[in-house]
Amino acid sequence: MVARSEIGVGVLARAVAILDVVEASPMGASDLARELDLSLSTTYRLATDMVKHGLLRKDQEGRFYLGQRFVTTALSDLAIPALRELAEMTGESAQLWVRRGESRLCAASVDSQHELRVALPVGTLVPLPQGSSGHVLSGDWETDPEAVKSGWWVSVSERTPGSASISAPVRRHGEIVAAVCVSGPEGRMGEDLGARMGHAVVAAARQIEKSVPGD
Repeated sequence: MVARSEIGVGVLARAVAILDVVEASPMGASDLARELDLSLSTTYRLATDMVKHGLLRKDQEGRFYLGQRFVTTALSDLAIPALRELAEMTGESAQLWVRRGESRLCAASVDSQHELRVALPVGTLVPLPQGSSGHVLSGDWETDPEAVKSGWWVSVSERTPGSASISAPVRRHGEIVAAVCVSGPEGRMGEDLGARMGHAVVAAARQIEKSVPGD
């Protein structure tokens, strides 16, 4: 058990203590409170708030684990090989997007070699839900039977006139934690984008999923 005096009284200090404990051994709120020498109500409230912010996740049995936000941060480096292969295969720019509040953040990017291309550098922040990755990350995906069946979402001149994109979800423990995207000029991306690039985008997403270490 961690002594209360070692944790500190601030919310941040207690949140860090919770992260330290569940990183070593996922557990429920009661065990967590006992381990940290905190009240059950305080522990449960903090852990629940941390779930909302992606710092923790909770399984069906009530155990807390490190959250998806830690996974999406790690994905930036893990995704690069798959994105490079995808960009080479399609000839267009490839990115990995993650959700940050009501926006999506470009976590990794590989630019097309074409002089005319869609360039979205790492750190680009775009409001949800426009664009194919935006729809994947915003929750629209779950309500669109066609997207669920095909495995990808296509967007043409939705966010930026003259550009097109196709995205597929990256999942972790069944939850969508990121989106792989290929984007380029509408004229070059052409018609029937899903048939031409959909399977490649989905394959890249699966490759990234497999690269994430297990719990």
